[in-house]
Amino acid sequence: MSDRDIELYLHIPFCIRKCAYCDFLSFSGERKTQEAYSNALIREIQAVGNREYSVSSIYIGGGTPSILQEDSMVAILDAIRNNFKVLSWAEISIECNPGTVTAQKLHAYHQAGMNRISFGLQSAHNHELEKLGRIHTWEMFLESYQLARKEGFSNINVDIMSGLPGQTREEYLDTLRKVIRLNLEHVSAYSLILEEGTPFYQMYYNTELNQELPDEEEERRMYWHGRKFLEEQGFSCYEISNYARPSKECRHNLGYWTGKEYLGIGLGASSYFNGKRFHNTDSMKEYLQMSDKPDRIRIEEEIVTKKRAMEEVAFLGLRLTKGIDMMDFEKRFECRFQDVYGDVMKRFLSMGFLAINGPYLCLTEKGIDVSNQIMAEFLLDGE
Repeated sequence: MSDRDIELYLHIPFCIRKCAYCDFLSFSGERKTQEAYSNALIREIQAVGNREYSVSSIYIGGGTPSILQEDSMVAILDAIRNNFKVLSWAEISIECNPGTVTAQKLHAYHQAGMNRISFGLQSAHNHELEKLGRIHTWEMFLESYQLARKEGFSNINVDIMSGLPGQTREEYLDTLRKVIRLNLEHVSAYSLILEEGTPFYQMYYNTELNQELPDEEEERRMYWHGRKFLEEQGFSCYEISNYARPSKECRHNLGYWTGKEYLGIGLGASSYFNGKRFHNTDSMKEYLQMSDKPDRIRIEEEIVTKKRAMEEVAFLGLRLTKGIDMMDFEKRFECRFQDVYGDVMKRFLSMGFLAINGPYLCLTEKGIDVSNQIMAEFLLDGE
């Protein structure tokens, strides 16, 4: 039997303090709980592992994965290598919050084979970080970044945000200028979204305070000014919100956007595997008790029908700058893209929202501004 190429996602749900805008499955946890969780993760890895699965990328996200003790993180990676076939060139990423990494932790990460770090900065201005509820300052980020460079990490991403309360376009561009001076390899630039149930949603949605948020037109200006600046600095926008220097694209995320199989390990972690989507329980009690019984902790299993798979290829492909690979679509589904999406394709081509570039169908600049509405049109009726 030939090896099966998959990706792994590991969820570490712990944070020092939950940010005001965050709706991810995360919370604070004392050291004893963190250790119990790390052991449960290892048991799940042992239960789902298969040496015939070739792992091309591992992404450790959260929460704040760097909150764990380094010996726990090393043990988790050792368990993955003992139970899966991790390729020698695999991309191994970890999300880190500034102020939660030390030289000792970074050394342990590097020695364990991690080769990519994603720092959650969000802004270079301390008054904006304070408003977001971040635990760090710009100065703390700089210290963490320099420690990572000193340890030898040569592939570093920084997350930043636009559309913050009271943020001006110049402040956003100033954040970009400051991070670019560090000669990093990758930038993820997202616009703030008010997620229901978060403190930010309660503060700003349908209240007088929402006047502090940039309007839709100003958010578009922030996006395009930021994108133009990053491209002038040698970054390629390969996905609507992601920018990379040559050959430094996040391979793990590209796997998500192109329909690659992945296994999610940990509390609430999602998977796409064997033609099904499912996720683990979000009950910590259940997870700690039954992490070695995958069938017991996996919930909301959905068979991905051909129709659903086509939809996902279409709207995820449109997030990529190069667009949907129509030839790959034909090979995958044994039908022409135009036979499935001809009408919607023709309509948006004529309106200037889509363009054809070789075998790819992509959003134009005009189309990116209304991308959510266009992607919704690629949902198919019926089975």
